[in-house]
Amino acid sequence: MTFWQEWGGYILILIVLLVIAAGVVAYRIIKQKVQKKMDDQQHLVDQHKMPASILVLEKRKDKIANANIPKSVIEQIPKVYKIKKVPIVKAKIGAQVMDLLCDEDVFDKLPERKTVRVELAGIFIASVKQGKK
Repeated sequence: MTFWQEWGGYILILIVLLVIAAGVVAYRIIKQKVQKKMDDQQHLVDQHKMPASILVLEKRKDKIANANIPKSVIEQIPKVYKIKKVPIVKAKIGAQVMDLLCDEDVFDKLPERKTVRVELAGIFIASVKQGKK
């Protein structure tokens, strides 16, 4: 019996286990980097959020290119968000009608055609405030 016939199956299993272990390690490293970026962005949003009262005119999920957002803002958005559909809220803030971006959970909480107290960070709706205006 040759070496490969005797130990070949064990070597193959060992290689598969090493590849799986390397995949798990790579996944955790990438996850940590993405989590750090998300924490930094959330910290930035928390620094710049301001309370505001908005009248929600329309809610839709659409590509950012179809929204009425300045080109300078669109250039700063990551490519992933340019390709996929994101929640967009058309709202009246004071006398100005604007398209605003938000997260999925905030998008679900916003009632359509009603005045709502929210916290804005630029053109991003950070949260919906509970209670009366």
